[in-house]
Amino acid sequence: MNSSILNYNESQTESDRLICEKLYEIINENLVDSDSKIWHAHPVWFLDGNPIVGYSKQKGGIRLMFWSGKSFNEEILDVLGEKFQDASVFYNDISEIKENVIKRCLEKAEKIQWDYKNLVKRKGQLIQIKK
Repeated sequence: MNSSILNYNESQTESDRLICEKLYEIINENLVDSDSKIWHAHPVWFLDGNPIVGYSKQKGGIRLMFWSGKSFNEEILDVLGEKFQDASVFYNDISEIKENVIKRCLEKAEKIQWDYKNLVKRKGQLIQIKK
C-alpha cells in the first residue's frame, strides 16, 4: 500500500478506516495501470496524469468521487455541481459498499475521461478525451 495513503486511512475513525481500506483494495485491484498519491489532502488515482477516482472524509461520510462520473450514467452516483463532470457516492458503513457497482464505475472511468490534467492550461475549459 502507498505509505501516504496508508497514513490517511489509519488517521480515520475505525468505521471510516474500514471503508477507506475496502475502497483502496477495490480501486487498486481494478485500476492496475494507475498511479496513486495523496492529492489535495486525500487519496487519488491517476491514469496518464489525469485524476480518475479518489475518496475523502466529508460531513456526509466517506465520499468516493469519480472525476468523469457524470458521464457514466450510474444511478448510484450523485452529481453535485454543474461546471465539472464529477459524481460521487457517500459511505457511512462498509456494508453499503457494492463492489460490483464500483468495479463497473472503474471500468467506465478508464474508458470515459474528461481532461482535468490540462484544465489550468485550457483556462478552465474541460474537454472529453475518451468517450
